[in-house]
Amino acid sequence: MQRRIRQVLNALREQGCAGYAKVATMGGFCDLDLLILKATAPDDLPLPERYVHQFLKIFSISPVVSFQTFFHSFTRRFGKTRCWRVALKCLLLLHRLLRTVPQDSLFKAELLWVRSNGLLSLYPCHFRDNSSLNFTNFIRSYAQLLDEAIDFFSMDDKASEDGISSSEELQIQSLSEKMKEIGRVLEVLSQLQSLIDRVMDCRPAASASRSFLVKATMKHILRDSFTCYSIFQRDIVVVMDSLFELPYRNCIAAFDIYKKAAVQAAQLCEFYDWCKARGFCGSYEYPFIDRIPHLHIRALENVLHGMWQMTDSSSSNISSLGSPSPASSPSCLSEDDGDKEMVPTREIMVITQWEKFEEDDDDEVPPLLQLDVSNVSWEALLEASIVVSHDPPDSLFCNSNGYNDRIKDSRENTKLMDGWKEDADI
Repeated sequence: MQRRIRQVLNALREQGCAGYAKVATMGGFCDLDLLILKATAPDDLPLPERYVHQFLKIFSISPVVSFQTFFHSFTRRFGKTRCWRVALKCLLLLHRLLRTVPQDSLFKAELLWVRSNGLLSLYPCHFRDNSSLNFTNFIRSYAQLLDEAIDFFSMDDKASEDGISSSEELQIQSLSEKMKEIGRVLEVLSQLQSLIDRVMDCRPAASASRSFLVKATMKHILRDSFTCYSIFQRDIVVVMDSLFELPYRNCIAAFDIYKKAAVQAAQLCEFYDWCKARGFCGSYEYPFIDRIPHLHIRALENVLHGMWQMTDSSSSNISSLGSPSPASSPSCLSEDDGDKEMVPTREIMVITQWEKFEEDDDDEVPPLLQLDVSNVSWEALLEASIVVSHDPPDSLFCNSNGYNDRIKDSRENTKLMDGWKEDADI
């Protein structure tokens, strides 16, 4: 009973604020506080576009004062309401203003200041409507989406001030400049993926999906997600073309983004099909979702793993060659546990100069064949070589079993060669 009475009182208070704003504006008295009350009336009608243009006109006349007044009234309106219609229209108004204010406007900077000082809390969002949990969850998810969108807009503005290049300009830059720009693009891609996740979290459930006001809000959310996905698809192609040129950290970050994109594509395709079935946007407005095969991810993962494994092994080999090993130190000792003694290890000495070894003349082995070639013609030597080469193997140094039993001494060799010389003289 008390819950029902509280709901009725909240509805009467919201209706009274909206009625007061209408009466005040009819008398010619109009300010930002009254405009916010009129734009966020507790009805099922979508946010009128004329209020967005009126806010933009006031912001252009007196930017600094109007921004401060607007956010003061907005935070009070959004923070005190317990009606899901009022809270949803507040968030939608903020969403529309973020998309339509000029690029050089101080609106986003003032919004960041208000949020950082705790005057506006979008995430975590403390809104709660006791009448419906489905609408409460949708508004909290929408508030979290806008909170990350504000961070993305601030990052985008900072990147434009720093001179970040587009994907077409990246192709004509030098390698070092290209690596820096791709590092910034990786941050944007990660933020875009997070925004797409927040968009899918805004899926309304049960009675919330049938509300006309929620359907109108989902159209704005989906159209912004179309833009985010198109930017993501454009930039991820540029990053993947330069994947093998990136440093290790950026290469791993790019692969993680690409791997998450494969999973996110399937989820986003299912989410867009669900939205098409409920008519949130026209079928022609949805972009084509490029699905990434799982085999492609596995193949690319194996290539990167093998490439960096080869790099690590080569660097470890170079470091091992450059640093002295423990075994090469002359004072290296191996110690066992307990009472065992210290045992010196084998020393390896490296000498960088040639060393001459003395030959031992006493142990000189005589040649197997001693030839007296003095006063011998070349025909005799040729004939002797032919005779030796035609003898069977058994007559040389090996017997019929293939083992060397006896080697003729120098006297027998001399007698043999004398016989050849006599035959040559005849």
